[in-house]
Amino acid sequence: MKIKHQTPDIPKDNPFQNCKLKREQYAIVLTDIVKVYSDGFVLAVNNEWGAGKTTFVKMWQQSLINEEFDTLYFNAWENDFDSNPLVAIMSELNKLTNKDNKAIFKNVLEKGAILAKNVLPAALKAFLKRYMDTDEMLDALENTTKGATEIFEEEIKEYTQKKESIIDFRTQLENFIDKTGNPRPIVFFIDELDRCRPHYAVEVLEQMKHFFSVPGITFVLSIDKTHLAASVRGFYGSEQINTDEYLRRFIDLEYNIPKPSCSEYVKYLYEYYSFDEFFASTERKTIRDLEYESLQFQKMADFLFTSSKATLRQQEKILGQTRLILKSFNEKAYTFSGLLLFLIFIKTLNNDLFKRIEDQLFTLQELSDAFSDVMVDYKGGISGLNLVYIQALLLQFYNNNKEYETREKIFIDDGERFERVEITSKIEQYSYNSTLTSCLDDIRRHYAYSGTQLKYLLNRINLIQGIV
Repeated sequence: MKIKHQTPDIPKDNPFQNCKLKREQYAIVLTDIVKVYSDGFVLAVNNEWGAGKTTFVKMWQQSLINEEFDTLYFNAWENDFDSNPLVAIMSELNKLTNKDNKAIFKNVLEKGAILAKNVLPAALKAFLKRYMDTDEMLDALENTTKGATEIFEEEIKEYTQKKESIIDFRTQLENFIDKTGNPRPIVFFIDELDRCRPHYAVEVLEQMKHFFSVPGITFVLSIDKTHLAASVRGFYGSEQINTDEYLRRFIDLEYNIPKPSCSEYVKYLYEYYSFDEFFASTERKTIRDLEYESLQFQKMADFLFTSSKATLRQQEKILGQTRLILKSFNEKAYTFSGLLLFLIFIKTLNNDLFKRIEDQLFTLQELSDAFSDVMVDYKGGISGLNLVYIQALLLQFYNNNKEYETREKIFIDDGERFERVEITSKIEQYSYNSTLTSCLDDIRRHYAYSGTQLKYLLNRINLIQGIV
C-alpha cells in the first residue's frame, strides 16, 4: 500500500507511457512549435503549483531527446543556494561540449568570467541598496577611498567593459551552439523558478534575457506565474509594479497545460492507492450497507475535487492520507466514506472550518449552512451521491459528540402524526427529492450507527486511533 504519490517512471523509448493525464498530445503541439521557430524563443509553461508541470516537462524532454534535440534541465530551486545563476547555467551548457566545440566553450567560459567580474559588483550594490536605510550610507562606504570624480570615471569604464563583455560572451556562445553540430535548437528547461528566493529568480530571468538570448536556444520556463510575480514584487520591494508587463519582457509565448478530467484522475489515484484492498475485501462484501461504498467514495472525491478545483498534488495528498486512515478501521466497520472524505478534505484545504467543527463551535443550523457552503457546485446534483444524507450524518454525529444534556433537539414534536426538523438545508432542493428530514429520520432508525459520535471519525483523521 502506498501513502505518497511518486513521480512515474519515464521510459526512454516511450516517455508518456505512464502518464495517466493523457498529456502527450500537448507535448506534440509544443514540439511542433519549437521546430517551426528554430531560431529560439522563451516559452513559459504556466500552471499553478501542484499541477504536474515538472513531470510533464521531464517527459517532454525525453521525447525531444528521442527526436534528436539537444536538451538541458535546470532546477532553479535546487540551485538558489548559489548567489550567481550564471555559474549554474554555464555548468549545464558544459554538458553539450564535444571534440568540435570544446575549445570554443573554453572561450565562452573566459568571457563569462569577465562578465561575472563586471556585472556582479553592480548587482551586489543594487541588492545592498534595498536593505540600507539611505543612499548616503552607501556613498559613505564608497567614498572612503575614492573621490567623486574617480568614482564617476570608474563607473563609465565599468559600463563600457560591461557592454563589451556581454557582446563578447554572446558571440562566443553563438559560436559554441553552432559547433554542437545539431541543426535543431537547444531546448533549455528551467524548472521551479517560482519557488526560488526573489533575488535569485530575478537574476535568472535577467541573465537569461541579456546573456543567453541568442539564436539556437529555446528556453522553457516551468512556472506558476502568480508566484513568480510575487517574487518580482519582493525583489523590487513594491506591490505597485506591473508584473505582467515586466514578465512580458522575458516570455515570448505562454502555454497552459489543460487540466485533466477529474473523474479519470480520481479513478487512477483510487487504483494507485489500492483502495479496493479495503473497500472490496471479502469481509466487507458480506455487509449489505457497504455494497456501494466504493462507488460513493469515488463520486464524492470527484465532486469535491471538481467543485473546489483542487490541484493534482492536493488530490494526491488527500487520497493518500485517506488510504492511511482507512487502515484504522477493521474490515467490517462503518467508515461513512463520504463524510470521512469530506472531513479530510476540509482539514487539508480549509483547516479553520475543520477546527471549528472539532471544537464544536457551531450550532446545528450553522453547521448545516457551513456544509452547504463548501458544496459550491451542488446545483443539478450527482447521480448516485446523496449529499443531503452525508450532511445529515454530519449533523447527527456532531450532535452526538456533545454531552447528552447539551445536545440540540433535532426532531420537534408538533403535535401531529409526524415530527418535524427545525434545521434547514440549502442543498436539499437539488438532491432528487431527498430531504434533510427524511435523511435524519432514516439515520435515527438505523440503530447500527444512529448513536455514533463524530469523534469516531475525527480520532482517526487526527491519527489518534491506531492502525488495525
